[in-house]
Amino acid sequence: MDPVTQRRLVGEVCMRLRPHVGDPRLDEYVQVCLNQLSPLLDHSTRALLHRHVRAALTGMGVLELHLADPSVTEVAINAGREVWVDRSGRMERVDSVEPHEVALLIERMISPLGLRFDLTSPVVDARLPGGHRLCAVREPLAVDGTCLSIRRFALQHVSLASFAPPPVAELVQQLVEWRCNLVVSGATSTGKTTLLNAIAGLFDTDERIITIEDTAELSISAPHVVRLEARPATPDGVEAVTVRQLLHAALRLRPDRLVVGEVRGSEAFDMVQALNTGHDGSLSTVHANSAPDALRRIGTLAALAAPGQSRESLDEQVHSSIDAVIHLTRRADGSRCIAAVEEVQPPGNDGPATIPLATATHVLAEPCRARRAG
Repeated sequence: MDPVTQRRLVGEVCMRLRPHVGDPRLDEYVQVCLNQLSPLLDHSTRALLHRHVRAALTGMGVLELHLADPSVTEVAINAGREVWVDRSGRMERVDSVEPHEVALLIERMISPLGLRFDLTSPVVDARLPGGHRLCAVREPLAVDGTCLSIRRFALQHVSLASFAPPPVAELVQQLVEWRCNLVVSGATSTGKTTLLNAIAGLFDTDERIITIEDTAELSISAPHVVRLEARPATPDGVEAVTVRQLLHAALRLRPDRLVVGEVRGSEAFDMVQALNTGHDGSLSTVHANSAPDALRRIGTLAALAAPGQSRESLDEQVHSSIDAVIHLTRRADGSRCIAAVEEVQPPGNDGPATIPLATATHVLAEPCRARRAG
């Protein structure tokens, strides 16, 4: 059976069974409809169409089928109809949907979360029950049609060794053991959150870890973890709870280590203050093109919350609070790796903002923290 005929058959079954969604006998009804409409189907095709119908009626539709592929890390819809997947670091177009289906899929996914996706709320960013992260923008803001991206929740733990050769991985492990404050930088989809999970896996099991995220993605395998997630404002008047507010709360929850999933706003100022007041051994990520750019970006974001402070003062606080920056990159083949580990120089230093400790393959220098510890 060709794909067009399959799609028509799935659509016909869905039209007949839409009133029965939620009925515990839905699977039986699907089988009956398939028998009536196409009685000569072979077993494998019948099973495939059954999954398509089930996904279209109660799940993410065609997106659910692609997310079931363990090699797929992200599924996207462009222009309201084109389905793309990220597989092994490369985006490829794999399917298509009807524009009216996209709005229905998004509504089905976010309605249990109490969110809306309409002209008054044309942008939605949410964590789905399975842990996947959804972001969608409705037309006319999305000029060519509603666009959607679902980033798959990583079920398997990725080790530090998958990002770097043993010498570089050992250097990062030493920085963790010395309770250095680390920032992971990189462009979008370079693996910052995945690396943060791997580094957090090096923490001592008796440490109390508090994670703070805009949308919860971290999955730290430790016995003593407190996870905090920000909340957007809702159309019915429930106020937002920001990362900055959660950071204030976290400092009162006696953390041994703070893990801020991503710094993207004025919470950068509060994070810098926390790291400068004894909360060492903490982690965070930031979007940046290099390690020095990461420090400049954190300083710029911190300035949003402290308009009265000079930039020189803020830069000094950033440099005194962060010990090292681990910069990630994506290779041409789609794989992700640590491109550099750079030590942040102390405030007032006349030289460069950071000094490389390691490249993607070699350790270049011993960090000052090692000499102080020794």
